[in-house]
Amino acid sequence: MESADNPGSTVSGSVESESAAGSFEKVKSKKSLKRKRAAAEVEMDCEDPVAPKRPQFPPISGDRLTGGTSEMRKVPVPSHRYTPLKENWLKIFTPIVENLQLQVRFNLKTRNVEIKTCKETQDIGALTKAADFVKAFVLGFQVEDALALIRLDELFLETFDVTDVKPLKGDHLSRAIGRIAGKGGKTKFTIENVTKTRIVLADTKVHILGSFQNIKMARTAICNLILGSPPSKVYGNIRAVASRAAERF
Repeated sequence: MESADNPGSTVSGSVESESAAGSFEKVKSKKSLKRKRAAAEVEMDCEDPVAPKRPQFPPISGDRLTGGTSEMRKVPVPSHRYTPLKENWLKIFTPIVENLQLQVRFNLKTRNVEIKTCKETQDIGALTKAADFVKAFVLGFQVEDALALIRLDELFLETFDVTDVKPLKGDHLSRAIGRIAGKGGKTKFTIENVTKTRIVLADTKVHILGSFQNIKMARTAICNLILGSPPSKVYGNIRAVASRAAERF
């Protein structure tokens, strides 16, 4: 009877039930929650950790690198190089003292060029560079060529004897040395220009100044000349090797 008497109450009740049903939210599945958590953990792992600050240390002076003790190198000078050394002493003295911050002197009693580190020396490798520079001059190289050993790090000196390649004696040895030099030094100059090296012939000794690869090319050419190859064939070989090296670099 009440429901019949109040028809509006049934309508309002049905509307409330529909609105209540519409207010329900969809429950997320456990699998999707797990996937989201795993993705969040992966993102946290992928984030780069904050790099710690590098400590800033002041550069160590050369005096502290050597432990406060000074080092010395001695380069013996043969008698036939006394006069050139005396004439070019200012050119040798200036770069060693001003650029490398070293002390240098020529000991008249022992006939040695003595090079020593001091408090102003900053580069720990300066002593080796200076010793190589003086040694190159003593072996017969020009001061300008030997100076490249101070300016550049990838230059080296190599020395070998003609008799190390082939045991020659008498006129055969003289002819081998003549083949290396060529008429008026033409062969030697050609090898120097093609391989970008400097070569000194001192009796049976051969001194080569240059980079590792260039010294190898020059040494191969000189060895071929000692073994009897004609200069024209040697020229062709070193030009081919030099062109291949230029293409590679």
